[in-house]
Amino acid sequence: MTGLSQQGQGAFGTYASSVLFRKQRGGEGPAHRGAYVVSLAQEAKESSLVIPSVAEDAAPAADGAGQETEAPAAQAQTDFASAVLSKETDFLELPQPVRYEELQKECLMSLRPETFEGMRFDFTKPLNQSFSLSHSLQMGSAEMPTANPQQIVKVPVSSYEFGANLIGAKGMMIGRMLTDGRMSGRVKYDVNDSVSFKVQAQLAEEKQYSQTMFDCDVKGLDWNAQLKVGNNQFVGVNYFQSVTNNLALGGEAFYLGSQRKSGVGFALRHQGEPGIATCQVATTGLLSATYHHKVSDKVYLASEMMWNWNAREATAAFGYDYILRQCRLRGRIDSSGVITAFLEERLNVGVNFVLSAELDHYRKDYRFGFGMTVGME
Repeated sequence: MTGLSQQGQGAFGTYASSVLFRKQRGGEGPAHRGAYVVSLAQEAKESSLVIPSVAEDAAPAADGAGQETEAPAAQAQTDFASAVLSKETDFLELPQPVRYEELQKECLMSLRPETFEGMRFDFTKPLNQSFSLSHSLQMGSAEMPTANPQQIVKVPVSSYEFGANLIGAKGMMIGRMLTDGRMSGRVKYDVNDSVSFKVQAQLAEEKQYSQTMFDCDVKGLDWNAQLKVGNNQFVGVNYFQSVTNNLALGGEAFYLGSQRKSGVGFALRHQGEPGIATCQVATTGLLSATYHHKVSDKVYLASEMMWNWNAREATAAFGYDYILRQCRLRGRIDSSGVITAFLEERLNVGVNFVLSAELDHYRKDYRFGFGMTVGME
């Protein structure tokens, strides 16, 4: 059982359902980096304790110098305290947090490169400002599951994908069709700035691979919530709230009726300068922690740790993201020894050359790919 059935087995139902409809070769959307505002409430408290002692030390000197020296010193201390206190967190003006299912999207850009094996060619043809067509051709090999994890069996595969994209001011419609008969679609409509609806579907000849998901997103001034309903009697809900200018807390719950499984998860996200830290824990036995560090405007580092309490297994990974003048290089290495690299070289406006590599020395599995992307950037 795959798809939504696997969500009940995962730690985070919402995150699993968002991954369900992502293409295997990459995530969706650029990394979001919100504005940074420093909270100095604790410093203000400490400063208020220091200022009186400074005044006492300055008192003998002020008595000797007269009233003219005492007044400017007291005024300077008052101005300093007012300046520090003015930087305290304004709980009525907290920022809008990211969506719960996008909690780790900055790290995923570095830790989940779009690796593939063989040859890939993507072409996007815009017909007007709102409508475009896409063509994708891929030839390579696919790994077949076996009873022995150390045994690797690959079969040659090839596929062609045709897509249509309609993007407007209030929503978008995206459809894909593959040569093996699978079809997928996504429709999103924004009712207003606070409420939006989204429907995702995938149809296949095999019943277990057909999926449907309906989402309702609601945003407030400093919070957002989401309701998800899907086939296999899947129901999920999540909520994310800004607590300070940098910290957001939230949680989720899901129920998978077809397998009679349910789970509850909690998460936090601290977005500061120069790093973003996240942590998720769920009743399904998984603990996930990530950290995304901005070295410069063109260099980003990321790390991830995941612990499966039920399987008594822990994994860790380190990733990087270099944005150079004409190319972008992403890669990762994990605790199992798998090394991954993905390079996008810009040849011209709208034309990119792609190189992909994944080395697994322990399993003796090596995957290399190259491709070309032509069309809108």
